[in-house]
Amino acid sequence: MRNRFILFLATAALAYGCTSCNKTKQAADVTISPEAGTSYKSGDDVTVKVSVPADIKPDSIVYLVDSTRIASKKDSAAIVLKTDTFSLGPRVITAKVFQGGKSQDATTNIVLLAAKAPEEMTYQVIRKFPHDTSAYTEGLLYQDGYLYETTGTEGHSDLRKVDLNTGKVVQRAKLDPQYFGEGSAIIGDKIVMFTYRSKVGFVFDRKTFKLLKTFNNNVGVEGWGVTYDGKKMYLDDSTNRIWFLDPTDYRAIGSIDVYDDKGPVDEVNELEYIHGKLYSNVYTLDTILVINPKTGAVEQRVDMKDLWPLKDRPAGYDNGQNVLNGIAWDEKGQRLFVTGKKWPYLYQVKFVPLNPLKRK
Repeated sequence: MRNRFILFLATAALAYGCTSCNKTKQAADVTISPEAGTSYKSGDDVTVKVSVPADIKPDSIVYLVDSTRIASKKDSAAIVLKTDTFSLGPRVITAKVFQGGKSQDATTNIVLLAAKAPEEMTYQVIRKFPHDTSAYTEGLLYQDGYLYETTGTEGHSDLRKVDLNTGKVVQRAKLDPQYFGEGSAIIGDKIVMFTYRSKVGFVFDRKTFKLLKTFNNNVGVEGWGVTYDGKKMYLDDSTNRIWFLDPTDYRAIGSIDVYDDKGPVDEVNELEYIHGKLYSNVYTLDTILVINPKTGAVEQRVDMKDLWPLKDRPAGYDNGQNVLNGIAWDEKGQRLFVTGKKWPYLYQVKFVPLNPLKRK
């Protein structure tokens, strides 16, 4: 009796194992191309082909990009994806093969890069203004004749209203010493300010600097730069992702990933919205990017080297920490301002194409 029971268990285990093998085999029967991780340029056509065993006749095959249905066919003939409307970065392609009331998925992914290399730009200095060297600049704004600046580091973070011509602080609201201040945006009669890693944001009255409320920021890895286009906010987080936020409750409503024609561009930082584009410096680099806010493509790259030349800096100055950071736009005067962390100057600049002879 005991031997019969053991034989029964062995037979059941073998049957289960065979069933598992069949399921694994069936799952491996349906394949999809292109190969996972293949890179394309925005605008390229992507041929997607599902292969099924000869003895399987699908009732239909439904194709999705990420979670959006984009095509359906009665057979396994290839389809062509038009990528010109897709945002950049990883895109997941799924084919759902239906047969006899059941479905089986085949999945791959592609990486979509910018269609072309960014236009290489440089700058001209129009004018130079004084800047407070105690300001570890994180956010920079211009409105109604004044700069609005948010600064970082624990114990020294604040919101400032600054006289452009003198660099003097005319109004200030300090953060609790535990907070590291980051970027800010003016939304109507309010200033919204984010923090680095505390996952807390602050809302101030723009005129009085009275703290109106705090909110939890659960978007992204960290809080970095932020700007506002009149409809939605944009927040970056130390990666190449820029989040879209609802300006009333600061929740995420979408995102783009920043790519050039070679790959992702990480550590996009202080943000400014100018003429329908996002302007961002790249943290620790003397570089400003002009980004398409719909696709994430880097359209221009501005070399800001020698804006404040290294040879002019004091001995022992911490160049590794006190980097280029801070972009402000005067909409009425059509003026662009740039500065850096603890820099003694704020510069009014104009971006111009780089001399073609100097291009690499």
